[in-house]
Amino acid sequence: MDPGGSQSVGPASAVRPFLVTAGRVVADADGRSMPVETQVVATTEGLDALDRLAFEEHDIVAVCRLPQSIAEIAARLRLHLNVVRVLAEDLRAAGQLTVHVPDSGVIHDASVLRRVIDGLRAIPDSRGVTP
Repeated sequence: MDPGGSQSVGPASAVRPFLVTAGRVVADADGRSMPVETQVVATTEGLDALDRLAFEEHDIVAVCRLPQSIAEIAARLRLHLNVVRVLAEDLRAAGQLTVHVPDSGVIHDASVLRRVIDGLRAIPDSRGVTP
């Protein structure tokens, strides 16, 4: 797998999101979800544990060799956004991911949102074609 995680993936999973997250719909114990622009990167422990992680958790840690936003991970792996939020929080709690939530003042900056949108548009589709 290339470090940026730009390789194409197979078809989207037919497994319902609630099965993947064991019915959980919120990312953390406080009932808050990670913002879509939250940056996530794999830890050394996470990369060392890749062979022991199951399915989507493995894919999330593998694609996060370089920092990725929650939105980028969801798009790249074709996972539901809330599934990525819940699993990323689980992986963070296990020490396999480092999560960097942006400063709340920056979240409302339109230029940040524009960069996220531009980044999502730069991700190739299943045929490898960039829009």
